[in-house]
Amino acid sequence: MTEKDFLPNPYQNWPKEGKVNWKAPSNIALVKYWGKKPNQIPANPSISFTLDACATTTSVHFEQKTNADTFSFGLLFEGKPKPDFKPKIQTFLERIEAYLPFLKKYHFTIETSNSFPHSSGIASSASGMAALALCLMDIEKQLAPQIRDDHFYTKASFLARLGSGSACRSIRGSLVEWGYHEPISGSSDLYGITYPYEVHSVFQKYCDTILLVHKGQKQVSSTVGHQLMHGHPYAENRFQQAHANLDKLRPILANGDVEEFIKIVESEALTLHAMMMASMPYFILMKPDTLEIINKIWAFREATKVPVSFTLDAGANVHMLYPEEYREKALQFIQDELAQHCENGGYIHDQVGQGATKIKS
Repeated sequence: MTEKDFLPNPYQNWPKEGKVNWKAPSNIALVKYWGKKPNQIPANPSISFTLDACATTTSVHFEQKTNADTFSFGLLFEGKPKPDFKPKIQTFLERIEAYLPFLKKYHFTIETSNSFPHSSGIASSASGMAALALCLMDIEKQLAPQIRDDHFYTKASFLARLGSGSACRSIRGSLVEWGYHEPISGSSDLYGITYPYEVHSVFQKYCDTILLVHKGQKQVSSTVGHQLMHGHPYAENRFQQAHANLDKLRPILANGDVEEFIKIVESEALTLHAMMMASMPYFILMKPDTLEIINKIWAFREATKVPVSFTLDAGANVHMLYPEEYREKALQFIQDELAQHCENGGYIHDQVGQGATKIKS
């Protein structure tokens, strides 16, 4: 599909007002995307676990207005006005207007909240933009009832990407691939797809406990970090590595080889941060406690043979991954050894989920 496939036909209905509600989860990449081209196009493909508990719930009330020259919206976060969120929403609406030409016809009241604390250090842009994109698609479906479900979700992923790249991986579950990769049928730089090949049962119920090492603002934003891949001395090799790791994961995901899965996922996490440290200007987002946790995970895995592993996003927090059957042992390990390295002892238990859900009014 191309961008033109997301341009709508003339709308059939124009409801005066209404309200839609969606809940969209966050996600954690296993093969990382780092570096992007214009229009939110990834420099390399990625694959992620869709999470379950860490999610954003968004409602959008819409009503027709007489002035169709400008975007008009109000925004409440956790029940309170959030002026610093509005510029990002404005930019998002500008990017997607061609694909949703009804946007200036309505005034929108957007109310959004997260299931996790906003200051927790968990990126909410993926779940937030996914939930908003789904709400807007729900409105478009009222204007054009003939929209098929497959197109609905694909276009929602396409729109979410224009708000936050990784948001396109928060529409469906449980494994989502984004970025063109020739061996993966249907893959695209424009939207995420449900991973189309066999996935062993062990990976369908994987757990992710997010260890909240640092809740403050990152010294370098992900947007700036992506830009620093332009001219990066190791960028091309990194992009090739991502493609190669996607190929290596296919038999691993099919046969349930947790040991080989751990090797790729941990290597991907460390490579992501290696790219940051080798940028110009260079930067480090890991904290001392990040490294303490990683070393303790390695030691615990070696001593007990319990297959706990880690991945990292573009920050200091550690996502500890493990099969569901080891949940009790993993959580005991966290309480005994790892919570002391988390800010205020904080961590959030999550697991692989099935994607976004519509909430009935």
